[in-house]
Amino acid sequence: MGAGEPPSGESPAAHAGTPTRHDRRSTRTAQAATRLSAPRHRPEALHPGAWWLWALALGTAATRTTNPLLLALLIAVSAYVVVSRRSHAPWSRSYGAFVKLALAVILIRLLFTTVLGSPIPGTHILVTLPEVPLPDWAQGIRLGGRVTAEGLTFALYDAMKLATLLICVGAANALANPSRLLKSLPGALYEMGVAVVVALTFAPNLIADVQRLRAARRLRGRPDKGVRGLLQVGLPVLEGALERSVALAAAMDARGYGRTAQVPAPVRRTTAALTLGGLLGVCAGTYGLLTAAGGTYGVPVLLAGVAAALAGLWLGGRRTVRTRYRPDRWDARAWLVSASGAAVAALLFLAAARYPAALRPGVVPLVAPGLPLWPAAAVLIGLLPAFVAPAPHRVSVPAPVPAPAPAKESS
Repeated sequence: MGAGEPPSGESPAAHAGTPTRHDRRSTRTAQAATRLSAPRHRPEALHPGAWWLWALALGTAATRTTNPLLLALLIAVSAYVVVSRRSHAPWSRSYGAFVKLALAVILIRLLFTTVLGSPIPGTHILVTLPEVPLPDWAQGIRLGGRVTAEGLTFALYDAMKLATLLICVGAANALANPSRLLKSLPGALYEMGVAVVVALTFAPNLIADVQRLRAARRLRGRPDKGVRGLLQVGLPVLEGALERSVALAAAMDARGYGRTAQVPAPVRRTTAALTLGGLLGVCAGTYGLLTAAGGTYGVPVLLAGVAAALAGLWLGGRRTVRTRYRPDRWDARAWLVSASGAAVAALLFLAAARYPAALRPGVVPLVAPGLPLWPAAAVLIGLLPAFVAPAPHRVSVPAPVPAPAPAKESS
């Protein structure tokens, strides 16, 4: 028997498709190279609460100034972080919608100022609209009349502040996973979180059901528009929603949803008092921050309200008997991200107290706003999440390994 001949009793065709030892060694080498080129581990995503704290801190900083240059810098900081750190999930595309909403707010505010006038006196008249006479009981309201550059500038500055706040909230929506954020809620808000998750899950299903039923009716030659089509499509949709609700209720009941632990009556009363008092303190502190007169008591009242509300939520969580599957960790990166936003807010609070003219430029007389240097440098601290937070995970498809060539038949 020769070196290239098969064993006796076996035909050469039996070994025609069998890879040789060299082919098997090449396949193992290619698989090992693929494993080495693939990432060893996937970096853990940042805690969603850190993104919300960072974004809300930037929004709080925006409430302390009407300088359009600082507001534009805040918008640029949030946009850069969103572009560099948002994932490719469907909920991460909401940033553009918030930007469009902010632009709509600015346009509506300028339109109202043009039509209804502005309380800011001005000497630079841009256009004079026909004024509609109003009765005596409508004093203080004007329709038409003179439109001044000072009034439009004041409206633009004030609208940019609200637009910046909306864009910061949009950044939080684009960066934080909503389902993971609801999973991180304290135990006292567990039922509310489950309700929101169920609503977010069922809403796309209802839309898909409506589209599927309308397509089925069009294929059958039946009307799918108008009142008649809506009534005939709505009943199957409600029936499907009811079936899913019953199935979900049975699944939640089987998993013990709604169980509560026995808590003494004094603990329940203390929890209610802390939660209610904390929420009232948060409302009063927020009102103080948004008004110029309440700048002295706004921060202490807000901090006291937040502390009382957190204590009430912690005590209320003792009634809930539940566990979390793979909870998100609050690591050093989350502390850095949230601390960067808090630093921006604190430094702009300090700048607003020391340099009010720079952070709130006047419009009478009409002058170009200047860019204060160290408040602008403080805003740049908000760029820290773009370098500290983990990069979004991108799924890379490895190159296909070529199949080994079949062994040649020996003659």
